[in-house]
Amino acid sequence: MAVLNSLSLLFSPKLTHSSSIPFPLFTSQSSRLSFNLTSKSVALSATPSHFSVAVGEDLPVDYGEWFPKRDPGDRRRAGILLHPTSFRGPYGIGDLGDEAFRFIDWLHDAGCSVWQVLPLVPPGRKANEEGSPYSGQDANCGNTLLISLEELVKDGLLTEDELPRPTDADHVDFSVVADLKDPLITKAAERLILSDGELKSQLEDFQRNPDISSWLEDAAYFAAIDDSLNTLNWYEWPEPLKNRHLAALEEVYQSKRDFIDIFIAQQFLFQRQWKKVRNYAREKGISIMGDMPIYVGYHSADVWANKKHFLLNRNGFPLLVSGVPPDAFSETGQLWDSPLYDWKAMEKDGYSWWIRRMRRAQDLFEEFRIDHFRGFAGFWAVPSEAKVAMVGNWKAGPGKSLFDAISRAVGKINIIAEDLVCVII
Repeated sequence: MAVLNSLSLLFSPKLTHSSSIPFPLFTSQSSRLSFNLTSKSVALSATPSHFSVAVGEDLPVDYGEWFPKRDPGDRRRAGILLHPTSFRGPYGIGDLGDEAFRFIDWLHDAGCSVWQVLPLVPPGRKANEEGSPYSGQDANCGNTLLISLEELVKDGLLTEDELPRPTDADHVDFSVVADLKDPLITKAAERLILSDGELKSQLEDFQRNPDISSWLEDAAYFAAIDDSLNTLNWYEWPEPLKNRHLAALEEVYQSKRDFIDIFIAQQFLFQRQWKKVRNYAREKGISIMGDMPIYVGYHSADVWANKKHFLLNRNGFPLLVSGVPPDAFSETGQLWDSPLYDWKAMEKDGYSWWIRRMRRAQDLFEEFRIDHFRGFAGFWAVPSEAKVAMVGNWKAGPGKSLFDAISRAVGKINIIAEDLVCVII
């Protein structure tokens, strides 16, 4: 039995643990990959930079008292993992309204400094994902079901008498919540589009932001086509749409323009409410820690609009999919079924897709965890036709070259790497 830890191949941090339920989180600054990626190494020596001595010569008398200077940010921290869906909410789900601000107040009063959330992406609604944020349909969009209807009333986009009757639920039924909230969030978006004033100007600025438009346009088109065809995945779309022919996309824009505009406005409303929550957390000294699944779902704008960056056959179907080999937890391994990245193609493109994703994460969070971080060193690849993961094999990941590219484009970034070893039987 061999035990592999991918982090030793990239960096060597102490790491954090997380869970899908509210869970106390204790970290220190040293538990993060909190570094300026432009630095090629971290100097651990305590030798003053102005001092030099030849090998074999005497060192100063006080040499035995030299110690590394402590980073002021290197301190033990405490926090809570709680996804916003788990707040008390009047409509069957937590949201970004008053309960989010009360939770931040509670964290501050309790002496906590970290709030960890799960991925904020829209959960998949088609393949029995049951609302899992790890089966999201887009890597960069926000989950609009988290939009607070009460906040929309404050913005003048809904009225009090339009709000539905409060419901009491002990768990989130995403289909019921969607039926209740989607029409009202759509109505608010329509009113925003038809409005004038400061909020409409903010929407227009949101659309013009290149860090937003670089992914939002593809997501909007994907959602519009998906709404029209309602197939299980984009592989079943007509060939001109499947392969993004310009004439076909222009036809989508003309026929689904209202849908696309509303989709973009809804993403703006999510962004607006989340930024209010994040800014309030900053004021209270709370760092919001996000979460980023390493892989994305096949039925997503990410794969459809970036086929060359994934290991797909000529027809667009995955050649290999993600998973992990047999280990102490499963005799047959775990078959996740996400398409795998074509790391060679991504490297040739300067890892632009990952750079956009990292910029988006920085826009939303102070720091963020990357799930299955070991996949950057080596990843388990399973033939797409396989029924179990045990028939896969290990392939080398991008390693440091990915983070060097991110460093050059993004600069300093705070990443928490999942500290899971892979136990191979």
